[in-house]
Amino acid sequence: MKLKLLLIFLFLGSISLSAEDLRLQIDQLSKNISTYKIIDVRPETDYQQGHIKNALNFPISLTYDDKSANGKLTEPNKMQNILRKLGLDVNDQVVIYDDGTFFDAARLFWGLEVYGFKHVKLLNSGFDEWYKSNLAVSEELPNIKESAYIASVDNKKLATKFSTQIATKSPFIIIMDARKYNAYIGEESNAKRFGHIPEAISRPAIHNISTVNNFSKLKDIKELEELYKDIDKSKKIISYCDIGKISSSNYFSLRELGYDVANYDASWKEWGNDSELPIITISKK
Repeated sequence: MKLKLLLIFLFLGSISLSAEDLRLQIDQLSKNISTYKIIDVRPETDYQQGHIKNALNFPISLTYDDKSANGKLTEPNKMQNILRKLGLDVNDQVVIYDDGTFFDAARLFWGLEVYGFKHVKLLNSGFDEWYKSNLAVSEELPNIKESAYIASVDNKKLATKFSTQIATKSPFIIIMDARKYNAYIGEESNAKRFGHIPEAISRPAIHNISTVNNFSKLKDIKELEELYKDIDKSKKIISYCDIGKISSSNYFSLRELGYDVANYDASWKEWGNDSELPIITISKK
């Protein structure tokens, strides 16, 4: 009996240890700003008009191989070149921010994890809140020393059309649709076909975010635990949306909760336009 209780205790302990604090509050960053490589994913024009002091500009458009076609992540050689020029390497302490929607910041968070970065966080705030809090803002471009980063891909975090096809037949994988529910049931679509990937469950990405004092915030861990409480932690999760953007916030939330999760970058834009792949349409529209 004692052994059984000990095993239960160790199991529960391993669950709690598997969760990570992957966010940073603005006061934490402002007090430790020199600790981090800060990345601003807004367009270059916005960045040049003002950014967090010493922030590097990595416009989120650079994470797409061909955004008009689908959401596929930038290929390794090109990504290696981008990251080297920004002076970034896998062991850097990185914090990412966007305009406050979190979707672009979450996509780069996921992208950097795919490319081997070990210490990446999201700023639980957008630039507007930072600016309105009278914290350090600059128009100056930081001095950058090019890094020697070598691209490597963590395929456990990157789902493809092929791996998602396998997932539709696997009892050990959960496919999660992060689009609006209307898209999930087939009332609207950004692809030729309407519906969702077979076996996918609906968990709209906007559910990860709340509004606090007129600013968007990531929901706290307890709220996220409630949101995903019915998701079996022993199973692999594949998150998708239209182009692997808003699904990145599901990826982030599940990562914080300790799930084994991948993001399907090409997402519905690829799947929904491939007539050879099966879909499910609930709406009678």
